[in-house]
Amino acid sequence: MFNWLSLVTGLFYIVLGVVVIIYKFFFTILEPGVAYALGVLLILYGVFRIYRAISKIKNADHEK
Repeated sequence: MFNWLSLVTGLFYIVLGVVVIIYKFFFTILEPGVAYALGVLLILYGVFRIYRAISKIKNADHEK
């Protein structure tokens, strides 16, 4: 169950990163350079969470 929640969380981080890049807002108005950097960082973290969750799901299936 936790691994599936990690997938959803990863998707949330990706969407949040895209929103930060488009609207240049994250609790306050951001400069364009800061918005792009933060957005890319959030997207990369979301991809990392999804990758880690998928690898754990695959390992759990192999252990059974």
